[in-house]
Amino acid sequence: MTGGCSWRTGLLVLAVFVKVAVLTNDGDAVFIREFTLIRRDHLPEEPLHDGSQKPEDPSSRTARSEEDRDTLWDAWGSWSECSRTCGGGASYSLRRCLSSKTCEGQNIKYRTCSNVDCPPDVGDFRAQQCSAHADVRYQGQFHEWLPVYNDPDNPCALKCKAKDSGLLVELAPKVLDGTRCYTESLDMCISGVCQIVGCDHELGSTAKEDNCGVCNGDGSSCRLVRGHYKAQHASGKTEDTVVVIPYKSRHVRLVLKGPDHLYVESKTLQGEKDELVMEKSGQFHLENTTLDFQKLTDKEVLRITGPLGADFTVKVQFSSGADSVVQYIYYQPIIHRWRETDFFPCSVTCGGGYQLTSAECFDLRSGRVVVDQYCHFYPENVKPKPKLQECNMEPCLASDGYKQIMPYDLYHPLPRWESSPWTACSTSCGGGIQSRSVSCVEEDMQGTITATEEWKCLYSPKTAILQPCNTFDCPTWLAQEWSPCTVTCGQGLRYRVVLCIDHRGLHAGGCNPTTKPHIKEECLVTVPCYKSIDTLPVEAKPVWHKQAIELEEETTVAEEPNFIPGPWQPCSRTCGAGTQIRTVKCQVLLSFSQTVADLPDDECEGIKPATSQPCYRTPCSGDVGKGKEVEREREEEEEGETTGKEELHDWEYEGFTECSESCGGGVQEAVVICLNKQTREAADQSLCVSSRRPPQLLQDCKTQPCPPRWETGEWSSCSATCGVGLMTRSVACTHRPTRDSNRTEILRDEDCQNPKPSPVQACNRFDCPPMWDTRDWGQCSQSCGGGVQRRQVLCKQRLADGSILELPDTFCPSKSPTNQQLCAKKECPPQWVTTNWSQCSVTCGNGIQRQQAVCRKQKDDGAYLTVDPKNCSMLARPTKIRPCSLRLCENSVKPVPTILAQRKVYIQWRKSKKLHLVVGGYAYLLPWTTVVLRCPTRHFRRGHTRWLKEGKTLVASSHLSITSQGYMKIQQVHASDAGIYTCIAGQAHEHFVLQIIGSKKKLSIPEVWILAGKQQKAGQPDVTLMGDKFKELPIPLNKYDSIVETLLELKDNLTDEKDMAEKVMSSEKNRSTQEDERVNSEFSSRIVLITDTQRLDEIMNTFSEGLGGAWGDKHVTQLLTELTKTQVETNESTLHPPETAESSTQQPILYKPNIKTQAPRPRSPVIIQRPRKAGVMPSSDMIVYVGVPVLLQKPSTNLELRCEALGSPKPSLKWTRNGKELQFNNRVGLLPSGSLRIQSPTKADEGLYTCTARNRLGSASLSSWLQVTGGRGRNCVQGNSMGVNGHICSEKSNSSQLAELCRGQACPLRWRVDPWSPCSANCGGGSQTRSVRCMKGPEGRWREVDSQQCLSAGRRPANTRTCNLQLCARWATTSWGLCNGQCIGPSLATQHRHVFCLDTNASKVSYRMCSGLQRPSTVKNCSTDVCALYWRVGQWTQCTATCGRHGFQSRQVTCTHRRTGKVTREHHCMWRPRPPSWQRCNVLSCGRAGECRDSTRYCEKVRQLELCPLPQFKTRCCHSCSNT
Repeated sequence: MTGGCSWRTGLLVLAVFVKVAVLTNDGDAVFIREFTLIRRDHLPEEPLHDGSQKPEDPSSRTARSEEDRDTLWDAWGSWSECSRTCGGGASYSLRRCLSSKTCEGQNIKYRTCSNVDCPPDVGDFRAQQCSAHADVRYQGQFHEWLPVYNDPDNPCALKCKAKDSGLLVELAPKVLDGTRCYTESLDMCISGVCQIVGCDHELGSTAKEDNCGVCNGDGSSCRLVRGHYKAQHASGKTEDTVVVIPYKSRHVRLVLKGPDHLYVESKTLQGEKDELVMEKSGQFHLENTTLDFQKLTDKEVLRITGPLGADFTVKVQFSSGADSVVQYIYYQPIIHRWRETDFFPCSVTCGGGYQLTSAECFDLRSGRVVVDQYCHFYPENVKPKPKLQECNMEPCLASDGYKQIMPYDLYHPLPRWESSPWTACSTSCGGGIQSRSVSCVEEDMQGTITATEEWKCLYSPKTAILQPCNTFDCPTWLAQEWSPCTVTCGQGLRYRVVLCIDHRGLHAGGCNPTTKPHIKEECLVTVPCYKSIDTLPVEAKPVWHKQAIELEEETTVAEEPNFIPGPWQPCSRTCGAGTQIRTVKCQVLLSFSQTVADLPDDECEGIKPATSQPCYRTPCSGDVGKGKEVEREREEEEEGETTGKEELHDWEYEGFTECSESCGGGVQEAVVICLNKQTREAADQSLCVSSRRPPQLLQDCKTQPCPPRWETGEWSSCSATCGVGLMTRSVACTHRPTRDSNRTEILRDEDCQNPKPSPVQACNRFDCPPMWDTRDWGQCSQSCGGGVQRRQVLCKQRLADGSILELPDTFCPSKSPTNQQLCAKKECPPQWVTTNWSQCSVTCGNGIQRQQAVCRKQKDDGAYLTVDPKNCSMLARPTKIRPCSLRLCENSVKPVPTILAQRKVYIQWRKSKKLHLVVGGYAYLLPWTTVVLRCPTRHFRRGHTRWLKEGKTLVASSHLSITSQGYMKIQQVHASDAGIYTCIAGQAHEHFVLQIIGSKKKLSIPEVWILAGKQQKAGQPDVTLMGDKFKELPIPLNKYDSIVETLLELKDNLTDEKDMAEKVMSSEKNRSTQEDERVNSEFSSRIVLITDTQRLDEIMNTFSEGLGGAWGDKHVTQLLTELTKTQVETNESTLHPPETAESSTQQPILYKPNIKTQAPRPRSPVIIQRPRKAGVMPSSDMIVYVGVPVLLQKPSTNLELRCEALGSPKPSLKWTRNGKELQFNNRVGLLPSGSLRIQSPTKADEGLYTCTARNRLGSASLSSWLQVTGGRGRNCVQGNSMGVNGHICSEKSNSSQLAELCRGQACPLRWRVDPWSPCSANCGGGSQTRSVRCMKGPEGRWREVDSQQCLSAGRRPANTRTCNLQLCARWATTSWGLCNGQCIGPSLATQHRHVFCLDTNASKVSYRMCSGLQRPSTVKNCSTDVCALYWRVGQWTQCTATCGRHGFQSRQVTCTHRRTGKVTREHHCMWRPRPPSWQRCNVLSCGRAGECRDSTRYCEKVRQLELCPLPQFKTRCCHSCSNT
């Protein structure tokens, strides 16, 4: 029954899981059902005798393995279906225990499956499992569940979080099989347990990806790239590129230290670009790549695991502060990789052949095959070896008779030339010949090589059978200089070294022994010996350079240390050659004691004299007279004894030892060996006669002076005992002039070779123990009477990298030093202390308050004690008084409120959203403009002001409102808002007239005005419409309407003229600048024109019958010119006047937006052409713009040809007639504006008039044809001749200058006003004058009368006024900066300075104030040694080929400083063309086609790398490859 219960339990568990699967499938969540992984103890051990159970299908179980047969287990069952269809799932296999006993091991095993990526729209597997519970109530309600990832305690439990409430619940004890344990790992949960999965998707595998992303890779498919970047704020850039990281790179990490900021740009392989700016820490996504960004206070860190989905360009955006440093590291994939190809076609069609694979170079970015050279560029790329397999093994038919060779097969072995090894060279040197045999062979499929006919190999040239060899010169004997004679008198011997030198200049064997020069010969010194008996030569061994015994002078002891030699001792032998010695001491004479003191030898300068020398007294023989014969007989006897030795061995010089010094002069000694004369090999020295050993020979070597070298001193002690200190030493470039000199010279560092030894090095690089760091004491809290001063005490630790770490106090071992102490303990003297303020001296109105002072002394406890005022008598007693104000007295007079009105006229010139205006004047506004009308007051609270319209109280609405500050605001005014507005403050009131400009630049008249006074004149409104308070209205309604309408008409004309000027200047568009555009758009950029009512009243007084005449137009035009000249920069719609006092400016103010001021750039002249007349003057006058034909059909008093030219600098005007320069007289002349004026034109004035505008940049011309038709006119003719009486014409011309004509039958008295003269000053306030005369008479015949007669015609117009009130200004400059700009020539750079505009008070003002003055230059050239640069070119390298089309050679080209020789960046030398760094070479024919030769200098490398079998190398290295 136990087994039955267990089996039913397993069945129940299976049913539960099936039920869950059905429920979840009914919901919205879609996921693969779980296959229940049954545990071993839930399986039935034996089948029960139950009729309902079906026997197991034997076909579902695999055969038992040999291992299973030895155990009690049945064979493993088939694998289950995968738990997932993608993304990596699990499958299991089961086996059954065949015994009733317990079987060892597991009854289930797993494997991974479906290891393919899921589509993007599938979603996360764990999230699907959480979503499956959305339709199941939890604690009585439904929730939308979100997955919880990376649970450290139980990663395989299904934990979910409610989206609405944040409730965290474990919905299942285990997730479905195949669910990832962690998001960043391949490990998966199986049966609730996290199983390790390698990158090869095998369970239990430890395989991991290398840094290149290759599973179990060796890291050879990518490269590690490290680098750093330093920002250069001084370059003037706002951003710069740090590094470009290519597509598919991995493990990217960048760290920026500094104030700048990182951002990333991407570019896909298809060329699509994107940008990512990271403002705060977090995770970002760009081109399917996740970027982790961390922003800290002093640095930014960017990490990208990769692989990158595009090319990423990391850039840095500069900010103020120090230069930033960026360090980066990443793994860059090797883009070009070898890829194995499929098998080539079989080499034969039948009978058994072979086929090979190859390798092709593949570009990962483009997905295309490229030439092999790309893959050879990377040493890590190892080309796969070809694989071989048999093919077409079926036998050939008898009818074929041959094997067909595939013509395109590159790998089938064709017949080839085979050569034997070269024979030995016929000679060892001097040029010989060697030979070999060459035959044609072929190789079968089994590799057997057989000889065949030569014609089969004639498709390739036959290799050479003879070649020269050992062409170098044979070794020769080279004899050195003879040594000095071995004796100093008489006959002796001398020796020399003889070497065998080969063709390389090295001492080697191979010379003919029979031709060797002798090494010893006799010599005779022509100095008689002291004793005649000395006839035999003595073989002494003095030094090489000493020729004879020097007679030594006697040296005496002096006050300077020197060597003092003693007398020679007797000879060591009484006969023959011996030795004698002497003492040599370093001594000095002590002058004060007249004694001699011995010193060490190093205290004396110079070379120490010799202490021994050879000597010879008498021959060792009894018969002195026969000494020479006896000696000769003795030598003959010795020779007879050693004949056998001398025949075979003898002493020989064998080269020299190494030089004793590397430079500055050294010595090397000749090496003596015992040589076997037959074998020419060295033998033991005992085989040679020792008495005949040649003397020691020395020679000078390395005599060239030593180059300068670095000389270092001893290291100093470490500057710190811990936490990294510094040790220093002296490093100097020194030079010793001669070898024996003890003096060294100090040279410049540039004279010694780099690298220079470091003068500093770190030491004691280990962490210091935590220690207390105390700061300075602060100020005392009291100056006397006892105070406290504090200081800061911190526990700090200095680390090995030099940084200081602040730690908690518990880290420091000892007790913390005190951080406060008592101070200022001296007793404080008495002092005056002030009391509270007294009561006000009055009960109403304005009074004063006093503050008394008492003498007090501070006690020890800090309290104050009042003492006798005498104790404070030495101090000044403070007395403070302040005003006080109480309620008004009953009989006091209240101040009268006033309104600070402004008598202004506002004319809106351009549309604007909002305008701020002030009461007291007129406003002509465009519709849909919001108006804020202010009523500034004095002695009156703002919020208590009242507003009226047409005498009626204003009612606030959504369209019109009154603010708490007393302002009136009208939203988007329209015609109904026009009218008279009144501000009332107490008894004071001020008016404001508002009118709306209509669509056709006409003024809209309010309906109330039309109804009230259709017949009334301007300035006389119907007073019945006003309230009781306004019986008389002091402000006229439409006083300036006609002037405003004329200004608006002129505005349209100016706009048309500007359009015409733009058409004329279209040819100069490519030279136009922002300044030109600003000038052309002045009218359109202005918002409101503001002028005083006084100025308009002045214009109104100059005429009394309207503005229909041209003279009125001229005054209005002059007004518009004044308004456009005066420019005040302000923000748009911000017209706030001062409220402290009533302000009134004499000059009109022009408001416009805040536009950046720029100095006008130079521009050639252009003349504005206007296709119409300038204006309508009296019938006798005409004004025409040049460029239009002029036809005069009736008499004309005056003709003015206007010529308006633009240009910078301002062009000068010149007039010609019919191509000739115009001659001026009292009738034809120039106006100040440059226009041409002709008085009373006649037929004689006809012709082509040309105006030429010219400045230093060019010129422009425009012409008009003048024609005068018939008719009687004022031609100033008397009789039949013209111009007889010039005085008459002059009078007529004077009368023609009247600027205003009256109309009608009669002409009353009238004031005649001339134009204003130019201003007397350009700035700071000047004056203008004009002529004002009283004129009388009908039209055309007026005359000047006394001014008193015109007093009845109105007030006399002013004849003077102020002008150019703007402040005087001048250009000012700073001093020139350093000469460190960009190099623009040899030793030539640029330097800069700032230029700004100053007023008379030396305060900075707008650049526009100085626009009329010539602006100083901000840049100039300067001379600097830093730019003493030139292109230094190196020697051309050897050509890469000796012939053909592929040879090239290169050289090094660097930008170098002339003095120091240091190399700098190339862009500093770019002012001069860069010399080429490579060129073609040896572009010659390679000779006959059949000639086998090398055409590149790399053939030796080709042969060493065994690349000769490749055709492309074999053809270029034919000669070298033929030897392999």
